[in-house]
Amino acid sequence: MKTKTNYLKSVKKQFLYYKTLGEKAMEQLEPEQLFVSLNEDTNSISIIVNHLVGNMLSRWTDFLTTDGEKEWRNRDTEFEEILKTKPELLAHWEKGWQCLFDALNGLQPEQLNEIIYIRNEGHTVLEAINRQLAHYPYHIGQIVFYAKMIKKTEWQSLSIPKNKSNNYNTDKFSKEKSIKNFTDDELKKLQ
Repeated sequence: MKTKTNYLKSVKKQFLYYKTLGEKAMEQLEPEQLFVSLNEDTNSISIIVNHLVGNMLSRWTDFLTTDGEKEWRNRDTEFEEILKTKPELLAHWEKGWQCLFDALNGLQPEQLNEIIYIRNEGHTVLEAINRQLAHYPYHIGQIVFYAKMIKKTEWQSLSIPKNKSNNYNTDKFSKEKSIKNFTDDELKKLQ
């Protein structure tokens, strides 16, 4: 049971880390930059956010009792420029993450082996969480990369800055060994 409890704590921290990473990337942009698409085949950050939120609301609403692909979800419209302002985008972003964290906070460790469905395909709760823990960082990475391209030289690094790995490792190895989630220190740096 301790492993399952630790797993739930760990995934909550990792989701929070990626949420924060996306926010810190978007904070560096001017509002209009959130809506920039470089060509027909790229999605603006706004569209990526809209898709993430659509997925979150579908997957995490009634997480244990209904299929993760809700009948009311219109995935295709998630890839249209629906959000118009930065405040609207950020409110939408929060709505999706709140749905996710509400579902995770309601889970008990013994529920990790229960079967839920996404498009009629059975997953254990643990597998479904892992599926989203792979999906969301993929899109957060797109947001960070796109923001960095748009911002160019004014970018404030969200990870180990270029040519600073030795400094980072020296600092890490100067401390006593400890057992903790990697996000503990990373979230502090991002705040």
